[in-house]
Amino acid sequence: MSDRDNKKTIDKVLSFLESNKGQYVSGADMAESIGISRNAVWKAINELRSRGYDIESITNKGYMLSEDNDIISAEGIRSFIGPEYGCMAEHLFVYDSVDSTNNKAKEAALKGVCHGTCIIAARQDSGRGRRDHQFYSPEGGIYMSVVLLPDKIPFSKNDAVTAFIGVAVCKAIESLTGLKPVIMGINDLYLDGKKICGILIESGSEFDSGILQWIVAGIGINFDSDIKKFPRELKGNVTSLYPPGRGDMSKNRLIAKILENIDVLAKNSEKDIKKEFMKRRVEK
Repeated sequence: MSDRDNKKTIDKVLSFLESNKGQYVSGADMAESIGISRNAVWKAINELRSRGYDIESITNKGYMLSEDNDIISAEGIRSFIGPEYGCMAEHLFVYDSVDSTNNKAKEAALKGVCHGTCIIAARQDSGRGRRDHQFYSPEGGIYMSVVLLPDKIPFSKNDAVTAFIGVAVCKAIESLTGLKPVIMGINDLYLDGKKICGILIESGSEFDSGILQWIVAGIGINFDSDIKKFPRELKGNVTSLYPPGRGDMSKNRLIAKILENIDVLAKNSEKDIKKEFMKRRVEK
């Protein structure tokens, strides 16, 4: 089996486990459903375990992906996205580490990728905020950048797009956690007076005509980040949705909800988005 075929097999097994998370599924049922051998299932399970996935196994019951497992994966994200949001689930690219998800998303946009293409990383080595300020991006966070095409959203001005993304993230957090983040300035989300999320919008235009070609929306969220390990100058100003390792939902689920909200809110008018934005905005 080639490396590419082996990766496809592992991805299929992971997708099956994510779709049945918290439930035991037999190796035979999995093999038949996916269309591979039971031996291939066994090998894929061992590979996933070596990557850190908590997969339990019991004779005569099969395999179960623990509900506590919180490794970001395209398959995990897709398991939470409804079929009506298909375009937001088709082009997901997940990395353990990148310099900047916005950089990778811009590279993809220049190649002409589809609307909704999303780059996600567990860590950024050179995360950026507005005006090239450093955005500290350790493990425990969600770092994602979505490519948006101007003909797929009803607004194109930077402030309107930033408000649109801010509302999408706020609504996702609100619906899944019950927490009520507020928006300070235009691109920062806060809880209890401390920052939990930053948004960076970048775009590309045709030089001769000035016509907008693509937009990249970068989102960085402190999910279950260890704030004690943040640089001294940040510790007093930032917080996280959850303490380290104690989230009551997965990062995959929150990413999926944000992508669904982006798809839904893109069907609203700029006036509606502004109304939702102003409901959540507070002065610094």
